[in-house]
Amino acid sequence: MTTKSVSVTNLPYWESGKRRIRFLYLVGDDSFQVTKPSTNEVPAIPLFLGADLFLNTDVRTENHPRYHAKFAKRGLATKLAFSSDLRFQGLRVPCSSNSLWFYGVHGVFRVAFELYSRQEQLSVLESFQDLWKSRIDDDQLNSVYNIGIQLDTKPPKPSDQEKPVGVNHLSSDISVSTEDHLSSQETVEDLEEMTLESTSGQGDTSFSADHDYCSLAEPVESKHFSVLTERLYSLGNKVKRTSIVDKNQEETILKLLDYVDYWIDGQVDEEKLAEAVTVLLQTHFHGYSIYSSPLLQAVASWLGRQFHEANSSVSDQVEGFKIRNIEHIKDLPPAEDLATELFPEAMRNLLIHWMGLSEEAATWKRLSEYPIVLLILEFANHNLITGVAHVLYSSLICR
Repeated sequence: MTTKSVSVTNLPYWESGKRRIRFLYLVGDDSFQVTKPSTNEVPAIPLFLGADLFLNTDVRTENHPRYHAKFAKRGLATKLAFSSDLRFQGLRVPCSSNSLWFYGVHGVFRVAFELYSRQEQLSVLESFQDLWKSRIDDDQLNSVYNIGIQLDTKPPKPSDQEKPVGVNHLSSDISVSTEDHLSSQETVEDLEEMTLESTSGQGDTSFSADHDYCSLAEPVESKHFSVLTERLYSLGNKVKRTSIVDKNQEETILKLLDYVDYWIDGQVDEEKLAEAVTVLLQTHFHGYSIYSSPLLQAVASWLGRQFHEANSSVSDQVEGFKIRNIEHIKDLPPAEDLATELFPEAMRNLLIHWMGLSEEAATWKRLSEYPIVLLILEFANHNLITGVAHVLYSSLICR
């Protein structure tokens, strides 16, 4: 069978009061190491394990991914997607989604001041302030980094790290080859179990908690969401490379992203959608004739179908009205009141804006022309109410 080597890395930890926060150094965009780089030739950013930061807070474990994503939008956190042959001591991650959330030092402070007690906030200030000062000019983090390389393979030593720091003294790099009677998958799972057991038995040198991501409610990333993540990551890089974005274009993009944000969170927000569609129509209609705009044609077709499907509902409203007012059929309310009672608001809005009868129109104009709006609504919905509609309809049929 195929032999596969699995590298199990032991992360050092940063001490802050009672917390021990595991960390690593992001080197470039596709590699990491656990010891501080000896040179400054390649940018190396210290990143801190999100699960350790959120340990013993009021945030429920199943809500951690949502919080991580929120901080990632602000460039304070990132998801490191590791190659399948990399594993970490005490962290059990599904093989199909070998990724972990990490925070930059700016994100550490933000988490502390939003979720920690005052005493813990003070501990973070005391232990991270020197690092924060040295990283004050760091750029925002990308939402995702695909990591395929570990540059150092030797166990980290306290002298190699920023202070204060501790080290889990188990071996930090183990190569395991599968035997003929075991598959590589079984070996990985056995190794993960072994690392969890050995970490939990270390007494004072163990972490506050081991993290078993296999038991979280967060679903394993499917192929569909993998494609979505890659697309969003690609768009983020494209924006970074774009030197100039038109103000109107930027507003449109932001409105669309606001709605996407709500949608991903499982929220159906009609107002957000309305804002996005409105700004999209206003931006893209420029330069197109009303006779040739594909966007307006698509909107008109969709709107017509929606109104057609509402026909049965409108008919029920009209029939109920006729039954209630059978004795007053010659003494009906004003056209505007009648249209408001019987026809959907969207239908009325389309016509009154089309005819220039919006709220800003003069009162006399609305009174004189609103009967036309009512007549159009009666004909379009095949529901005749007023005497004028009956007379005109009979006249049209005869011709």
